[in-house]
Amino acid sequence: MTKEARVIGPPPAPDVLLEVRGLRTHFRVLDGVIPAVDGVDFSLKRGETLGLVGESGCGKSVTSLSIMRLIQTPPGEIVAGEIWFDGRELLSLSDQDMEEIRGNDITMIFQEPMTSLNPVFTVGEQIAESVRLHRKASKRDAWDRAIEMLRLVGIPSPERRVKQFPHELSGGMRQRVMIAMALACDPQLIIADEPTTALDVTIQAQILELIKRIQEETGTALLLITHDLAVVAETVQRVAVMYAGKIVETGTVAETLLAPRHPYTEGLITSIPSRVEKGQRLNVIRGTVPNPFRMPKGCRFEPRCPYAFEPCKPFEPELEEIDKDRRVRCWLHVPVDRQPVRIAGAVVAGAGSLSPGGSAAVEAPTAAVAGSTVTSREATTAAGGDR
Repeated sequence: MTKEARVIGPPPAPDVLLEVRGLRTHFRVLDGVIPAVDGVDFSLKRGETLGLVGESGCGKSVTSLSIMRLIQTPPGEIVAGEIWFDGRELLSLSDQDMEEIRGNDITMIFQEPMTSLNPVFTVGEQIAESVRLHRKASKRDAWDRAIEMLRLVGIPSPERRVKQFPHELSGGMRQRVMIAMALACDPQLIIADEPTTALDVTIQAQILELIKRIQEETGTALLLITHDLAVVAETVQRVAVMYAGKIVETGTVAETLLAPRHPYTEGLITSIPSRVEKGQRLNVIRGTVPNPFRMPKGCRFEPRCPYAFEPCKPFEPELEEIDKDRRVRCWLHVPVDRQPVRIAGAVVAGAGSLSPGGSAAVEAPTAAVAGSTVTSREATTAAGGDR
């Protein structure tokens, strides 16, 4: 994406640390173009925690890599959008300016520490490197900072561990090293991409508790990427649900788990096995994720949605604000007079009162999504009560 062709909007409010607007990241391959991220919008305030959730392949990790500007080009390319961080638009910065932010003001915890850590350097050298690079510290001060960080994340005998190589540490310890590396330069934002992948349940709980404790102590903002609703419920304040490259619902964790407003969010929660009595069939979201080369013309969840009605197939809904800090991408929550209708065989957008006979030709289903399937007790179970 050329910087000269871009039109940049006004910066966000001062209390907003990160704001992503209309982000589109596509991958050009032999068979065509894959819209991995296709119009993503969300914001994160200073010191806040936000969970980005969705099934594998929905674009969560590509979103985080786009924020860090780590998309490999080719085949990937950020084709549109804005990424505002601390009052600066990241996609307009030079590579040198971005290198000063990456690893310093914004850091990332990757999902597999064994492939993220360099096997030929000690963990202390890898932590100290970022301190020397961004803080211009001496080798001695950077080494002391590495020991201090290992102690902060709960690694015993940090003076000895700092001299060890990644293969000499357990999986849980390697992930703690990744967290120590992310915190070494006192960042304003930490992006944690599936930080508990490949760890056993006990170690997962310890890592999540560590991230939560450090975030609260330091006031660092946290963007947590995961597909585990229990992790989201225990760790973050707000959640953004992603499906097929788009955000479909945002809100507080309590609102989203107790009263999901988008059918996809509802499907995720009702498919949790702990909600089904012994001997009953498990609830599933019917169908499959759409082929990225042949996305549906309208709502991308329409082929799988139990509430789909006439506007869903030909028209794509916008991410509408339905309440304070609550946004949903679904025609169910758009007023009837703003829904597309069919008039004399032609589909007309935004003309809900123009059908022959004076009434809308399409009516939304009477069954509301909000609160229809998830009780308070069940949402508590979904939040990890049976872990």
